[in-house]
Amino acid sequence: MKIGYLGLGKMGYAMCENLLEHDWEVVAYNRSTEKAEQLAAAYEKAHAAPTLEDLIAKLPKPRLVWVMVPNSAVEEMLKKLVPLLEEGDTVIDGGNTFYKETVERAKWIEEHGVNFLDVGVSGGPGGARKGACMMIGGNDEIFKQHEKLFKDTCVEHGYGYFGKHGAGHFVKMVHNGIEYGMMQAIGEGFEVLKKSDFNLDLKKAAEVYNHGSVITSSLIGWLESAYEKHGVDLDTISGEVSHSGEGQWTVEAAREMNIPVPIIEGSLRFRVDSQGNPSYTGQVVSTLRNQFGGHDVEKKD
Repeated sequence: MKIGYLGLGKMGYAMCENLLEHDWEVVAYNRSTEKAEQLAAAYEKAHAAPTLEDLIAKLPKPRLVWVMVPNSAVEEMLKKLVPLLEEGDTVIDGGNTFYKETVERAKWIEEHGVNFLDVGVSGGPGGARKGACMMIGGNDEIFKQHEKLFKDTCVEHGYGYFGKHGAGHFVKMVHNGIEYGMMQAIGEGFEVLKKSDFNLDLKKAAEVYNHGSVITSSLIGWLESAYEKHGVDLDTISGEVSHSGEGQWTVEAAREMNIPVPIIEGSLRFRVDSQGNPSYTGQVVSTLRNQFGGHDVEKKD
């Protein structure tokens, strides 16, 4: 019930709080030390580690370390961390990592005698704080050894083991591709509602859609919340939609398997084309990204 945690961004900090409230002891490291110190000041069982070496020294053997950093920083972080670990220790990559990179990293990590699990995490900061959804890959026995960790941090029935190294990140990648398509459909549909001749109450439409309809979902609920916060015109929200790579990875994987994915591919193309060409559909998609992921989507001056 003691874990090292690397990376205290929106997701990481929230998950540490979740762990601490499930009676885990957390040794936290962040490149900027303020977040780790803030966590340690707020919770008796949280400890700040100013260096990776200090984090390792504070953990009992066999050690368990969760890495929650942006994809661009994963390689560098693991190459610093793994040589400090010993045979029998376990490291988890909980970020949005391209599954092919995960497969390759697993090989050299396990050459050090270190166990490795790849975990795709869904639910945004809110899910990380109150109960996430996790997709896990790696050795089955290592997963079973640490299953309590996933049970404690996820909603009921919200985690699953999917197979060998890379499987967890692959399932999460496809999840994100599906997410692109669902958000795009909602954005397009609500633009049609907005521009009709009926002067429709879009907030009411979102509320009704989310009570017993076939499209009842977290996304519709988040849109209702966004309308409550920003108004139905979404005047402060940018109609230029960013993308972080996972949709692109899904499209590329589908092409490699000769599987057509026109909905996901079209939603990705929309995001690319939205740069310099904002629309109400883009505003809806942007505000949904903000609602579940905390992404900055305000209009820029």
